[in-house]
Amino acid sequence: MLIVLAGAGAAVYPTARAYINERRAPEVEVAHATQVVATAGGSTALPVLVATGYVVARHSSDVGVKSGGRLARLKFEEGTRVRKGDVIAEIEHADIEAQLEAARRGVAEAEAQLAQVIAARDEDARNLERQRALAKDGITTAAALTGAESAAAVSAARVKSADAAIASSRARVRVMEEALENTNVRAPFDGVVIKKRAEVGETVSPFGVAGQATREGGAIATIADLGELEVQTEVSENSVAKLVAAMPAEVKLQAYQDQTYSGRLRQIFPSADRAKSIVEVRVTILDADAHVKPEMTASVTFQERRARGQTGDGAGTDQGRSGDGGGTQPIVLVPRRTVAEQNGQSFVWVVARGIVSRRPVTLGSERLDQIEVRSGVAPGETLVLNPPPGLTDRALVRIKGS
Repeated sequence: MLIVLAGAGAAVYPTARAYINERRAPEVEVAHATQVVATAGGSTALPVLVATGYVVARHSSDVGVKSGGRLARLKFEEGTRVRKGDVIAEIEHADIEAQLEAARRGVAEAEAQLAQVIAARDEDARNLERQRALAKDGITTAAALTGAESAAAVSAARVKSADAAIASSRARVRVMEEALENTNVRAPFDGVVIKKRAEVGETVSPFGVAGQATREGGAIATIADLGELEVQTEVSENSVAKLVAAMPAEVKLQAYQDQTYSGRLRQIFPSADRAKSIVEVRVTILDADAHVKPEMTASVTFQERRARGQTGDGAGTDQGRSGDGGGTQPIVLVPRRTVAEQNGQSFVWVVARGIVSRRPVTLGSERLDQIEVRSGVAPGETLVLNPPPGLTDRALVRIKGS
Protein backbone atom coordinates (compact mmCIF):
# COMPACT_ATOMS: atom_id res chain seq x y z
CA MET A 1 0.00 0.00 0.00
CA LEU A 2 2.79 2.43 0.88
CA ILE A 3 4.50 1.60 -2.37
CA VAL A 4 1.34 2.45 -4.33
CA LEU A 5 0.91 5.78 -2.49
CA ALA A 6 4.57 6.61 -3.02
CA GLY A 7 4.24 5.89 -6.72
CA ALA A 8 1.09 8.00 -7.02
CA GLY A 9 2.76 10.87 -5.16
CA ALA A 10 5.79 10.68 -7.45
CA ALA A 11 3.52 10.85 -10.51
CA VAL A 12 1.49 13.82 -9.21
CA TYR A 13 4.43 15.82 -7.83
CA PRO A 14 5.68 17.34 -11.10
CA THR A 15 2.19 18.44 -12.07
CA ALA A 16 1.49 19.90 -8.63
CA ARG A 17 4.84 21.69 -8.59
CA ALA A 18 4.21 23.17 -12.01
CA TYR A 19 0.76 24.32 -10.90
CA ILE A 20 2.15 25.94 -7.74
CA ASN A 21 4.93 27.66 -9.70
CA GLU A 22 2.42 28.91 -12.21
CA ARG A 23 0.15 30.33 -9.50
CA ARG A 24 3.13 32.03 -7.89
CA ALA A 25 4.20 33.61 -11.19
CA PRO A 26 3.60 37.39 -11.38
CA GLU A 27 0.50 38.54 -13.24
CA VAL A 28 1.17 40.97 -16.09
CA GLU A 29 -0.80 43.03 -18.60
CA VAL A 30 0.20 42.59 -22.21
CA ALA A 31 -0.08 44.37 -25.55
CA HIS A 32 0.86 43.44 -29.09
CA ALA A 33 3.33 44.97 -31.51
CA THR A 34 1.54 46.32 -34.57
CA GLN A 35 2.74 47.03 -38.06
CA VAL A 36 1.83 50.05 -40.20
CA VAL A 37 1.19 48.72 -43.69
CA ALA A 38 2.16 50.75 -46.75
CA THR A 39 -0.70 52.32 -48.68
CA ALA A 40 -1.34 51.77 -52.37
CA GLY A 41 0.71 54.88 -53.10
CA GLY A 42 3.76 53.36 -51.46
CA SER A 43 3.76 55.40 -48.25
CA THR A 44 2.87 54.89 -44.65
CA ALA A 45 0.87 57.28 -42.50
CA LEU A 46 1.86 57.48 -38.86
CA PRO A 47 -0.15 59.33 -36.21
CA VAL A 48 1.76 62.28 -34.80
CA LEU A 49 -0.78 64.34 -32.86
CA VAL A 50 -4.50 64.36 -32.08
CA ALA A 51 -6.53 67.54 -31.65
CA THR A 52 -10.23 68.37 -31.44
CA GLY A 53 -12.12 71.29 -32.89
CA TYR A 54 -15.11 72.33 -34.95
CA VAL A 55 -16.01 72.20 -38.61
CA VAL A 56 -16.11 75.64 -40.22
CA ALA A 57 -16.44 76.95 -43.76
CA ARG A 58 -13.27 78.55 -45.06
CA HIS A 59 -15.41 81.23 -46.69
CA SER A 60 -18.23 82.36 -44.41
CA SER A 61 -19.87 85.74 -43.99
CA ASP A 62 -22.43 87.38 -41.74
CA VAL A 63 -24.24 89.33 -44.44
CA GLY A 64 -25.67 92.66 -43.26
CA VAL A 65 -27.29 95.80 -44.59
CA LYS A 66 -25.59 98.99 -45.78
CA SER A 67 -28.41 101.27 -44.70
CA GLY A 68 -30.89 100.99 -41.86
CA GLY A 69 -34.60 100.44 -42.24
CA ARG A 70 -37.43 97.96 -42.02
CA LEU A 71 -37.11 94.66 -43.86
CA ALA A 72 -39.68 94.51 -46.63
CA ARG A 73 -38.75 91.21 -48.24
CA LEU A 74 -36.57 88.16 -47.55
CA LYS A 75 -35.77 85.75 -50.36
CA PHE A 76 -34.11 82.96 -48.41
CA GLU A 77 -34.47 80.38 -45.68
CA GLU A 78 -31.88 78.16 -44.01
CA GLY A 79 -30.46 75.90 -46.69
CA THR A 80 -31.19 78.23 -49.61
CA ARG A 81 -28.43 78.19 -52.22
CA VAL A 82 -27.47 81.64 -53.48
CA ARG A 83 -25.26 82.94 -56.26
CA LYS A 84 -22.87 85.85 -56.01
CA GLY A 85 -24.78 89.09 -56.58
CA ASP A 86 -28.26 87.65 -55.93
CA VAL A 87 -30.60 89.96 -54.01
CA ILE A 88 -31.49 88.03 -50.87
CA ALA A 89 -33.36 90.80 -49.01
CA GLU A 90 -34.83 94.26 -49.49
CA ILE A 91 -35.42 97.19 -47.14
CA GLU A 92 -38.45 99.48 -47.50
CA HIS A 93 -37.43 102.23 -49.90
CA ALA A 94 -40.51 104.19 -51.05
CA ASP A 95 -39.00 107.44 -49.76
CA ILE A 96 -35.74 106.84 -51.62
CA GLU A 97 -37.62 106.09 -54.84
CA ALA A 98 -39.48 109.41 -54.47
CA GLN A 99 -36.20 111.27 -53.96
CA LEU A 100 -34.73 109.51 -56.99
CA GLU A 101 -37.70 110.57 -59.11
CA ALA A 102 -37.31 114.15 -57.92
CA ALA A 103 -33.59 114.06 -58.81
CA ARG A 104 -34.36 112.77 -62.29
CA ARG A 105 -36.91 115.55 -62.84
CA GLY A 106 -34.31 118.00 -61.64
CA VAL A 107 -32.05 116.79 -64.46
CA ALA A 108 -34.84 117.34 -66.99
CA GLU A 109 -35.44 120.84 -65.64
CA ALA A 110 -31.73 121.68 -65.80
CA GLU A 111 -31.54 120.41 -69.38
CA ALA A 112 -34.49 122.64 -70.33
CA GLN A 113 -32.85 125.64 -68.73
CA LEU A 114 -29.66 124.85 -70.62
CA ALA A 115 -31.56 124.90 -73.90
CA GLN A 116 -32.99 128.33 -73.01
CA VAL A 117 -29.65 129.88 -72.09
CA ILE A 118 -28.01 128.41 -75.19
CA ALA A 119 -30.67 130.05 -77.33
CA ALA A 120 -30.16 133.35 -75.49
CA ARG A 121 -26.37 133.05 -75.89
CA ASP A 122 -26.67 132.45 -79.63
CA GLU A 123 -28.97 135.48 -80.01
CA ASP A 124 -26.59 137.69 -78.01
CA ALA A 125 -23.68 136.43 -80.13
CA ARG A 126 -25.48 137.38 -83.35
CA ASN A 127 -26.37 140.79 -81.91
CA LEU A 128 -22.71 141.35 -81.05
CA GLU A 129 -21.68 140.57 -84.63
CA ARG A 130 -24.24 143.08 -85.91
CA GLN A 131 -23.00 145.79 -83.57
CA ARG A 132 -19.42 145.17 -84.66
CA ALA A 133 -20.43 145.46 -88.36
CA LEU A 134 -22.29 148.67 -87.65
CA ALA A 135 -19.36 150.04 -85.66
CA LYS A 136 -17.09 149.58 -88.73
CA ASP A 137 -19.50 151.70 -90.77
CA GLY A 138 -19.72 154.29 -87.97
CA ILE A 139 -23.45 153.81 -87.65
CA THR A 140 -23.65 152.57 -84.00
CA THR A 141 -22.26 154.02 -80.81
CA ALA A 142 -19.48 152.67 -78.64
CA ALA A 143 -21.96 152.23 -75.79
CA ALA A 144 -24.17 149.97 -77.91
CA LEU A 145 -21.15 147.86 -78.92
CA THR A 146 -20.01 147.58 -75.30
CA GLY A 147 -23.52 146.56 -74.21
CA ALA A 148 -23.67 143.84 -76.84
CA GLU A 149 -20.29 142.48 -75.77
CA SER A 150 -21.41 142.38 -72.11
CA ALA A 151 -24.67 140.64 -72.97
CA ALA A 152 -22.80 137.97 -74.98
CA ALA A 153 -20.36 137.36 -72.12
CA VAL A 154 -23.22 137.01 -69.61
CA SER A 155 -25.03 134.56 -71.88
CA ALA A 156 -21.90 132.41 -72.26
CA ALA A 157 -21.49 132.34 -68.47
CA ARG A 158 -25.11 131.33 -68.08
CA VAL A 159 -24.53 128.37 -70.43
CA LYS A 160 -21.60 127.20 -68.30
CA SER A 161 -23.74 127.58 -65.16
CA ALA A 162 -26.52 125.53 -66.76
CA ASP A 163 -23.99 122.82 -67.74
CA ALA A 164 -22.78 122.69 -64.13
CA ALA A 165 -26.38 122.50 -62.90
CA ILE A 166 -27.01 119.51 -65.15
CA ALA A 167 -23.87 117.75 -63.90
CA SER A 168 -24.95 118.43 -60.30
CA SER A 169 -28.45 117.09 -60.98
CA ARG A 170 -27.07 113.97 -62.60
CA ALA A 171 -24.75 113.45 -59.61
CA ARG A 172 -27.75 113.68 -57.30
CA VAL A 173 -29.46 111.01 -59.42
CA ARG A 174 -26.43 108.73 -59.04
CA VAL A 175 -26.43 109.31 -55.28
CA MET A 176 -30.09 108.36 -55.03
CA GLU A 177 -29.60 105.34 -57.29
CA GLU A 178 -26.81 104.17 -55.00
CA ALA A 179 -29.00 104.78 -51.97
CA LEU A 180 -31.73 102.71 -53.61
CA GLU A 181 -29.25 99.94 -54.40
CA ASN A 182 -28.13 99.99 -50.77
CA THR A 183 -31.60 98.88 -49.77
CA ASN A 184 -30.85 95.57 -51.52
CA VAL A 185 -28.81 92.94 -49.66
CA ARG A 186 -26.77 90.86 -52.11
CA ALA A 187 -24.91 87.58 -51.64
CA PRO A 188 -21.14 88.23 -51.54
CA PHE A 189 -20.26 84.82 -53.04
CA ASP A 190 -21.81 81.52 -54.11
CA GLY A 191 -22.89 79.55 -51.06
CA VAL A 192 -25.65 78.31 -48.78
CA VAL A 193 -27.56 80.21 -46.11
CA ILE A 194 -26.72 78.37 -42.91
CA LYS A 195 -28.40 80.78 -40.49
CA LYS A 196 -31.30 83.21 -40.78
CA ARG A 197 -30.91 86.15 -38.40
CA ALA A 198 -33.90 88.41 -39.17
CA GLU A 199 -37.52 88.34 -40.27
CA VAL A 200 -39.70 90.57 -42.46
CA GLY A 201 -40.86 93.65 -40.56
CA GLU A 202 -37.83 93.88 -38.28
CA THR A 203 -35.86 97.12 -38.21
CA VAL A 204 -32.20 96.55 -39.00
CA SER A 205 -29.13 98.74 -38.95
CA PRO A 206 -25.52 98.40 -40.13
CA PHE A 207 -24.51 98.75 -36.48
CA GLY A 208 -27.04 96.32 -35.06
CA VAL A 209 -30.06 96.98 -32.88
CA ALA A 210 -30.90 96.42 -29.24
CA GLY A 211 -30.90 92.74 -28.33
CA GLN A 212 -28.63 91.71 -31.18
CA ALA A 213 -25.17 90.34 -30.45
CA THR A 214 -22.36 92.80 -31.05
CA ARG A 215 -20.52 90.29 -33.25
CA GLU A 216 -23.48 90.04 -35.60
CA GLY A 217 -23.76 93.80 -36.16
CA GLY A 218 -26.55 94.34 -38.69
CA ALA A 219 -26.34 90.79 -40.08
CA ILE A 220 -29.53 89.27 -41.42
CA ALA A 221 -28.02 85.96 -42.60
CA THR A 222 -24.89 83.84 -42.47
CA ILE A 223 -23.74 82.47 -45.82
CA ALA A 224 -21.07 79.80 -46.14
CA ASP A 225 -19.34 78.13 -49.05
CA LEU A 226 -19.89 74.47 -48.18
CA GLY A 227 -17.64 73.41 -51.02
CA GLU A 228 -14.57 74.12 -48.89
CA LEU A 229 -14.93 72.96 -45.30
CA GLU A 230 -12.18 72.72 -42.72
CA VAL A 231 -11.61 71.93 -39.06
CA GLN A 232 -10.68 74.79 -36.77
CA THR A 233 -8.64 73.35 -33.94
CA GLU A 234 -6.08 74.40 -31.33
CA VAL A 235 -2.69 72.84 -30.62
CA SER A 236 -0.55 73.46 -27.56
CA GLU A 237 2.65 75.40 -28.08
CA ASN A 238 4.67 72.32 -27.06
CA SER A 239 3.22 70.33 -29.97
CA VAL A 240 3.31 72.90 -32.78
CA ALA A 241 6.83 71.83 -33.77
CA LYS A 242 5.42 68.43 -34.80
CA LEU A 243 3.31 70.05 -37.52
CA VAL A 244 4.49 70.97 -41.01
CA ALA A 245 2.78 72.64 -43.97
CA ALA A 246 0.44 70.42 -46.04
CA MET A 247 0.73 67.64 -43.46
CA PRO A 248 -1.82 64.83 -44.04
CA ALA A 249 -4.49 64.27 -41.44
CA GLU A 250 -7.43 62.05 -40.66
CA VAL A 251 -10.71 63.71 -39.65
CA LYS A 252 -13.54 62.08 -37.72
CA LEU A 253 -16.85 63.67 -36.77
CA GLN A 254 -18.26 63.04 -33.33
CA ALA A 255 -21.64 62.43 -34.96
CA TYR A 256 -20.28 59.78 -37.37
CA GLN A 257 -17.48 57.93 -35.62
CA ASP A 258 -17.37 55.14 -38.22
CA GLN A 259 -16.70 57.58 -41.07
CA THR A 260 -13.17 58.82 -41.73
CA TYR A 261 -12.31 61.80 -43.92
CA SER A 262 -9.01 62.78 -45.48
CA GLY A 263 -7.54 66.11 -44.50
CA ARG A 264 -4.54 68.33 -45.09
CA LEU A 265 -3.03 70.96 -42.82
CA ARG A 266 -3.76 74.28 -44.52
CA GLN A 267 -2.60 76.89 -42.05
CA ILE A 268 -0.81 77.32 -38.76
CA PHE A 269 -1.78 80.76 -37.48
CA PRO A 270 1.15 83.18 -37.18
CA SER A 271 0.19 84.22 -33.63
CA ALA A 272 -0.33 82.23 -30.43
CA ASP A 273 -2.75 82.81 -27.56
CA ARG A 274 -0.43 83.45 -24.64
CA ALA A 275 -3.23 83.15 -22.10
CA LYS A 276 -3.98 79.57 -23.21
CA SER A 277 -0.54 78.69 -24.63
CA ILE A 278 -2.16 77.41 -27.81
CA VAL A 279 -1.90 78.06 -31.54
CA GLU A 280 -4.89 77.89 -33.86
CA VAL A 281 -4.62 75.46 -36.78
CA ARG A 282 -6.86 74.93 -39.82
CA VAL A 283 -7.20 71.54 -41.55
CA THR A 284 -8.94 71.29 -44.93
CA ILE A 285 -11.36 68.35 -45.33
CA LEU A 286 -10.56 66.98 -48.79
CA ASP A 287 -13.51 64.61 -49.27
CA ALA A 288 -16.33 66.22 -47.27
CA ASP A 289 -19.82 64.88 -48.02
CA ALA A 290 -23.36 65.85 -47.01
CA HIS A 291 -22.76 64.56 -43.45
CA VAL A 292 -20.16 67.25 -42.78
CA LYS A 293 -21.83 70.40 -41.49
CA PRO A 294 -20.43 73.63 -40.02
CA GLU A 295 -20.10 73.76 -36.22
CA MET A 296 -19.92 69.94 -35.88
CA THR A 297 -17.37 68.63 -33.38
CA ALA A 298 -14.46 66.87 -35.06
CA SER A 299 -11.18 65.21 -34.10
CA VAL A 300 -8.06 65.50 -36.23
CA THR A 301 -5.22 62.97 -36.22
CA PHE A 302 -2.17 64.55 -37.84
CA GLN A 303 -0.04 62.03 -39.68
CA GLU A 304 3.53 61.79 -40.92
CA ARG A 305 4.10 60.29 -44.31
CA ARG A 306 7.11 58.07 -45.00
CA ALA A 307 7.96 57.43 -48.63
CA ARG A 308 8.78 54.03 -50.11
CA GLY A 309 12.36 52.95 -49.44
CA GLN A 310 12.84 55.19 -46.38
CA THR A 311 14.12 53.06 -43.51
CA GLY A 312 14.75 55.54 -40.77
CA ASP A 313 18.39 55.38 -39.67
CA GLY A 314 19.08 52.06 -41.40
CA ALA A 315 19.57 50.23 -38.11
CA GLY A 316 16.79 47.72 -38.75
CA THR A 317 17.13 44.03 -39.44
CA ASP A 318 15.55 41.84 -42.09
CA GLN A 319 12.99 40.77 -39.52
CA GLY A 320 9.49 41.57 -40.80
CA ARG A 321 10.78 43.11 -44.07
CA SER A 322 8.06 43.26 -46.70
CA GLY A 323 8.26 40.88 -49.57
CA ASP A 324 7.01 43.14 -52.34
CA GLY A 325 10.48 43.56 -53.74
CA GLY A 326 10.43 47.31 -53.15
CA GLY A 327 12.86 47.26 -50.21
CA THR A 328 10.37 48.87 -47.84
CA GLN A 329 11.18 48.47 -44.14
CA PRO A 330 7.87 47.81 -42.31
CA ILE A 331 7.15 50.16 -39.44
CA VAL A 332 6.49 48.36 -36.15
CA LEU A 333 4.81 50.26 -33.32
CA VAL A 334 4.57 49.22 -29.67
CA PRO A 335 2.92 50.96 -26.70
CA ARG A 336 5.32 53.34 -24.97
CA ARG A 337 4.57 51.58 -21.65
CA THR A 338 6.15 48.34 -22.87
CA VAL A 339 9.62 49.87 -23.21
CA ALA A 340 12.03 49.93 -20.26
CA GLU A 341 15.57 51.25 -20.05
CA GLN A 342 18.65 50.18 -18.11
CA ASN A 343 22.20 51.47 -18.45
CA GLY A 344 21.21 53.41 -21.55
CA GLN A 345 19.83 50.33 -23.30
CA SER A 346 16.16 50.11 -24.24
CA PHE A 347 14.48 46.72 -24.01
CA VAL A 348 11.09 45.02 -23.85
CA TRP A 349 9.76 41.84 -22.24
CA VAL A 350 8.37 39.41 -24.80
CA VAL A 351 5.91 36.75 -23.64
CA ALA A 352 5.69 33.37 -25.40
CA ARG A 353 3.86 30.32 -23.95
CA GLY A 354 3.85 31.84 -20.47
CA ILE A 355 7.59 32.53 -20.40
CA VAL A 356 8.96 36.07 -20.51
CA SER A 357 12.19 36.98 -22.35
CA ARG A 358 14.14 40.20 -22.24
CA ARG A 359 14.72 41.62 -25.74
CA PRO A 360 16.91 44.68 -26.55
CA VAL A 361 15.33 47.03 -29.09
CA THR A 362 16.30 49.97 -31.30
CA LEU A 363 13.74 52.75 -31.06
CA GLY A 364 12.53 55.35 -33.53
CA SER A 365 10.10 58.24 -33.25
CA GLU A 366 7.24 58.47 -30.78
CA ARG A 367 3.70 58.45 -32.17
CA LEU A 368 1.11 59.56 -29.62
CA ASP A 369 1.22 56.83 -26.93
CA GLN A 370 3.22 54.49 -29.17
CA ILE A 371 6.84 54.34 -30.23
CA GLU A 372 8.45 53.01 -33.38
CA VAL A 373 10.71 49.96 -33.00
CA ARG A 374 13.28 49.63 -35.77
CA SER A 375 14.72 46.31 -34.62
CA GLY A 376 14.18 43.69 -31.93
CA VAL A 377 10.43 43.09 -32.16
CA ALA A 378 8.32 41.44 -34.85
CA PRO A 379 4.72 42.44 -35.62
CA GLY A 380 2.20 40.52 -33.52
CA GLU A 381 4.54 39.61 -30.66
CA THR A 382 3.13 39.88 -27.13
CA LEU A 383 4.82 42.42 -24.85
CA VAL A 384 4.51 43.16 -21.12
CA LEU A 385 2.89 46.49 -20.25
CA ASN A 386 4.44 48.37 -17.32
CA PRO A 387 6.93 45.57 -16.49
CA PRO A 388 6.87 44.85 -12.71
CA PRO A 389 10.15 45.19 -10.78
CA GLY A 390 12.07 41.96 -10.21
CA LEU A 391 11.05 40.41 -13.54
CA THR A 392 13.79 38.01 -14.74
CA ASP A 393 14.64 36.47 -18.07
CA ARG A 394 12.97 33.09 -18.80
CA ALA A 395 10.63 33.51 -15.82
CA LEU A 396 7.05 32.27 -15.73
CA VAL A 397 4.30 34.92 -15.92
CA ARG A 398 0.53 34.86 -15.89
CA ILE A 399 -1.31 37.05 -18.37
CA LYS A 400 -3.96 39.12 -16.66
CA GLY A 401 -7.49 38.10 -17.57
CA SER A 402 -6.49 34.75 -19.06
